[in-house]
Amino acid sequence: MATIQVDPPQGGFSFDNVNRNETFAKKGIKCTKARKTGTTIAGIAFKDGIILGADTRASEGTFIADKNCSKIHYISSNMYCCGAGTAADTEYVTRLISSKIELHSLNTERKPRVVAALTMLKQMLFRYQGHVGAYLVLGGVDSTGPHLYTVHAHGSSDKLPYVTMGSGSLAAMAVFEDRYNFNMELDEAKQLVRDAIAGGIFNDLGSGSNVDLCVITKDGTDYIRPFDEANKKGVRQGKYRYKKGTTAILEEKQLTLANLEITTSTEAMDTS
Repeated sequence: MATIQVDPPQGGFSFDNVNRNETFAKKGIKCTKARKTGTTIAGIAFKDGIILGADTRASEGTFIADKNCSKIHYISSNMYCCGAGTAADTEYVTRLISSKIELHSLNTERKPRVVAALTMLKQMLFRYQGHVGAYLVLGGVDSTGPHLYTVHAHGSSDKLPYVTMGSGSLAAMAVFEDRYNFNMELDEAKQLVRDAIAGGIFNDLGSGSNVDLCVITKDGTDYIRPFDEANKKGVRQGKYRYKKGTTAILEEKQLTLANLEITTSTEAMDTS
């Protein structure tokens, strides 16, 4: 009977790709770089339901692509989903799952459960092994009560009473760990989520602009956009235009068209 010998796993760092990367560099092939994304999303479970929160800044590298984008996505009437990571991925993943949840609800003739959406999200993201950059906070209220989950791009998930994700998640989590209490009233819970998102906005360059909230209870859903403008644009205190003649003219020279030489040049388009 033939046996298969399997090498035991070895600990420590692996540098197997170093020579490969050096060979690529010599041939002029650039190695891919990790994409930096910026967002602060959070959610809490309290005695009356679920509250989700998000900032509204969409960044593209070091540029701010959108100052007022919506990061809280509709799944069904009793559940919503916050998205961090690649904006297009979060948008279309939540749209697809929302469509599947609606078909599931029509087929079963009952209100969808949050765990059903969680299972669909996990199975889809695991299939793509993290190449779909969607990091999600899923929250909702169904017949079994309020539920709050985080879903990572590789398909793993967690169920916790309060969660944060995105580049500003550490600042938001610090606020939750200091002040969270399950028996909070609605206004206190909304203010807590607002302060957590504001913590990400003021301590993370990838997060900014306004704070959006979504309150989900057994009585319905209240999507508040915006709930608060954390980063208000300042008002100029003075005039920044100088009067004409403030700067002295040291030299003045007039040129006529007859004395000008016009040259034109063309460059080949780089198609590499």
